[in-house]
Amino acid sequence: MIFKFEPIWVPKPWGGESWLISAVGDRLSVVAEGDDAGLTLPQLIERYGASLVGERIYHEFNGKFPLLLKIIVADEDLSVQVHPNDAAASRLEGLGAKGKTEMWYATETAPGSTILSGLRPGVTRQQYLEAEGTDTIMELLNRYDVHEDDVFFLPAGRVHAIGAGCRMIEIQQSSDITYRIYDYGRPRELHLEKAREAITWPPRGDYRVPMDHTAERTNLVVCNSFVVDRYILTEPTRVRGVDGSFSILTMLSGEVDADGVNVRAGESVLVSPEGAFITPLCGKAIILLTSA
Repeated sequence: MIFKFEPIWVPKPWGGESWLISAVGDRLSVVAEGDDAGLTLPQLIERYGASLVGERIYHEFNGKFPLLLKIIVADEDLSVQVHPNDAAASRLEGLGAKGKTEMWYATETAPGSTILSGLRPGVTRQQYLEAEGTDTIMELLNRYDVHEDDVFFLPAGRVHAIGAGCRMIEIQQSSDITYRIYDYGRPRELHLEKAREAITWPPRGDYRVPMDHTAERTNLVVCNSFVVDRYILTEPTRVRGVDGSFSILTMLSGEVDADGVNVRAGESVLVSPEGAFITPLCGKAIILLTSA
């Protein structure tokens, strides 16, 4: 089974987000075509159960969808922020709240675009406390130049921010918990007390993900929340999720036929655990395949 959904546009002060596959809050993805058109993602899981998401996933997450996939369009700098892990989310937001580990895949960048990822090694908790909520925090963070096809892994607890001019695919746990630490003077609430409890200490190393851009298949991220692989396809190929999981196929470039469903660059489809037969339609297609 393969399902395409209507994207959900979420405007932000710095640009906006296109939520491609979501079961978060009231932002529920709706099936765009086929016999199940008009059903939300939770309704789809209710109808098909473990045959859609996989036995392990269905039971581990009590029938809830565990991931959120979106496109970030950063016309201006995003706030400096941190997300809690599952334990911190449950403690700070209520029993059962989920944390937010995520990764970014840069699809477009402007000249000079940067991202902030992590407090610099050696930064102390006291230094952080003196800088939180002020522009001084910028001096404590690792800044990276970012280009198309760069990948960053952001485990929960890592302070970060996307800079202006970036367009990112963001793959994350199904959570919308964000604690803002600094927001460039925008009139939005900061969450300094909760952020202090969410940050992982001590600061860790580089989280830029290395990648062979010519490899037919590259494993980008393996963590407790998701697995992401990048494929360069030049001939028909069957792809499927890991360990009996559903998968999300996201087109980076080109166009494919996925078991009769047309998928173009910038689109994502949900694929049930048996996988899909992918046929490139324009010579070469590059995809991300995400499993839980």
